[in-house]
Amino acid sequence: MSSNPKDREKEIAALESLKYIKDGMKVGLGTGSTAAHMVKGLGRLVANGLQVVGVPSSDATETLAIEVGIPLTTLDKAKRLDVTIDGADEFDGNFQLIKGGGGALLREKILAYNTDINIIIADAAKQVERLGKFKLPVETIQFATTSISKILEEMSLSPILRMKADQPYTTDEGNFILDIDIFDVDDLTTLNTKLISIPGVVETGLFLDTTSIVIVGQGETTKTLKK
Repeated sequence: MSSNPKDREKEIAALESLKYIKDGMKVGLGTGSTAAHMVKGLGRLVANGLQVVGVPSSDATETLAIEVGIPLTTLDKAKRLDVTIDGADEFDGNFQLIKGGGGALLREKILAYNTDINIIIADAAKQVERLGKFKLPVETIQFATTSISKILEEMSLSPILRMKADQPYTTDEGNFILDIDIFDVDDLTTLNTKLISIPGVVETGLFLDTTSIVIVGQGETTKTLKK
């Protein structure tokens, strides 16, 4: 049990989400600090006899899932998932999300698209009135990143190339990430369409219509929101 209040909220939201996992399910495993609590909790259930297979959304999650004993498969073999449980950097009252702070947005969105029920787990601070205080990640092909950055500057989105130490951050798929400012953008659907239409943009961290349930940790309790 975590002694840090924010981390404790993540933990209790993660543990609450495990109630949605039943024997025989194919489960998408999210990425990030909140999802890590879920993966560890699921590992304990598997150790106690729960029969599931997981599809990880990142190399880091795959490593953790193996460590805690969760049997894994691929999306190719699973074809479709029963439930995916993942975190979010922000979510609003319309179940719209910004994801990708951990760099796994591409695989996370692929899993979400191929899942029957998507559950988001979060601490209370992740709930916002308006998306955009957290920068929106845009995953880009390395070859095109500089030209894409210029286009995003012209769109007044203030792109910043994500770095790790003194090198550009590289995703599991070998791409770069540009973090952009969307707080003043009202029409996120149109923005997302424009971004995806730029050659070399692989994916964005806008998850606008994938989420079924949000479980929020609040102190020592949880709040479950359903679409």
